[in-house]
Amino acid sequence: MSETALKAPGVAAAPAGDANRWKALVFIALAQLMVVLDATIVNIALPSAQQDLGISDGNRQWVVTAYALAFGGLLLFGGRIADLWGRKRAFLLGLAGFAAASALGGAATTGSMMFGARALQGVFGALLAPAALSLLAVMFTDAKERAKAFGIYGAIAGGGGAVGLILGGFLTEYLDWRWTFFVNVPFAVVAALGAWFVIREPEGGRNRSPLDIPGVILSTLGLVSLVYGFTRAESDGWSDAVTVSMFVASAVLLVVFVLVESRVKAPLLPLRVVTDRNRGGIYLSLGLAIIGMFGLFLFLTYYLQIVKGYSPVKTGFAFLPMVAGMITGSTQIGARLMTRVRARFLMGPGFLVAGIGMLLLTQLEIGSSYTTTLLPAMVLLGLGMGTAFMPAMSLATQGVEPRDAGVASAMVNTSQQVGGAIGTALLNTIAASAQTSYIKDHIAGATAKPQLQLVQLQGMVHGYSSAIWFAVGILALASLIAFTFVNAGRPGSGPAVTSGEGVEDELPVPVVAH
Repeated sequence: MSETALKAPGVAAAPAGDANRWKALVFIALAQLMVVLDATIVNIALPSAQQDLGISDGNRQWVVTAYALAFGGLLLFGGRIADLWGRKRAFLLGLAGFAAASALGGAATTGSMMFGARALQGVFGALLAPAALSLLAVMFTDAKERAKAFGIYGAIAGGGGAVGLILGGFLTEYLDWRWTFFVNVPFAVVAALGAWFVIREPEGGRNRSPLDIPGVILSTLGLVSLVYGFTRAESDGWSDAVTVSMFVASAVLLVVFVLVESRVKAPLLPLRVVTDRNRGGIYLSLGLAIIGMFGLFLFLTYYLQIVKGYSPVKTGFAFLPMVAGMITGSTQIGARLMTRVRARFLMGPGFLVAGIGMLLLTQLEIGSSYTTTLLPAMVLLGLGMGTAFMPAMSLATQGVEPRDAGVASAMVNTSQQVGGAIGTALLNTIAASAQTSYIKDHIAGATAKPQLQLVQLQGMVHGYSSAIWFAVGILALASLIAFTFVNAGRPGSGPAVTSGEGVEDELPVPVVAH
């Protein structure tokens, strides 16, 4: 079908779509894998990097925080830039910048150089991630093909973190921690070369209205304050003056941001994108689910390495069943049912199944068997999350006008990044306080060194299971929100992205007018 036909008002996008769309998916997925890997791959390498670069215990969190702050804070800006400049251009620039920042991180000789490299990775990741998702949204227009494409993308978005643990373990154990950074360079080069030759962005989808500078400043400062508040709470406590002031500042900035967006002519985040009931429900339930999941990665990594004595590589492989579950949930269950079943009947049960997997992990003890406790829990978590992620990724960008595709995609990534930062801080804080109180109650009877060590380990595991109970509740809430808010028909029952005026009648749920 010609480009003219694709752009014609009132005509649903052609099932054929772009001729190179499947090749493009390979390179888009590769770039997404690189960004998701980076969230966890560095965690495994952190102890070695800290020792080499002489980073203090108090400052080591900045290796993770610098990335999260830049990424989470700039995502909306990155999505808007993709809509303004063109998604292919933003995608390529994001890849080039991410590769350069990774090379800088691998070559770091001081802690400050490492923190700077991580912040730069976050900046370019914030440009790359929304461009990747919005390219998929505008290139795949047929319902069934869209389901398959988002199934693959959803599996990578969900399972990439666990793959990062495996790869991070291998690189740290057999090569050097610096390779957890250098490995991004070949990923980026292959993805950029492929994208340069095969991605052809559909015409007519750019948003050329002037950039909303007040919106950029308010949203960036508001999100950075929120992420930093949670990070600070983890290290300095919830009642710390800086922690409290960060949360207050974040609330004020984000409220002002919403007021500004409702009044300016060309907003950074058109409120029509988030006030749509389906998309609002998706952003909220996805963010909550990520809160539950992110802390878990950290707990299980420490549990397997410290309590069970697994090596970094063995720890990485222990997460494989979760990755397999996510891939199966996304590509086999989610993608096959997405065009036949309403999204709420995939997302709601998906989060519930993941919650049941999490419930099994509340029974963790020092002597818990991997085969009988961890394995079934990981499989259920993977299957549930994979099944729920897939329709969420697709529906979050379905029915948006092409000019809003980048911002809608950025909101998916924002809910994931902010959810990840909140989850890590919140669950870690709960675990730490439960561990401290357990040790305080049980340390009196322990006199010999082996007994003291046993109480320490029991306290650690008790802390994890206490925090995991919270994660179960959070996943149950995500499921409830998905069932309540997400009321669209089958994803793909209308056009993927609106093509012009007069298309609204064909959408499962109309986009709320601004």
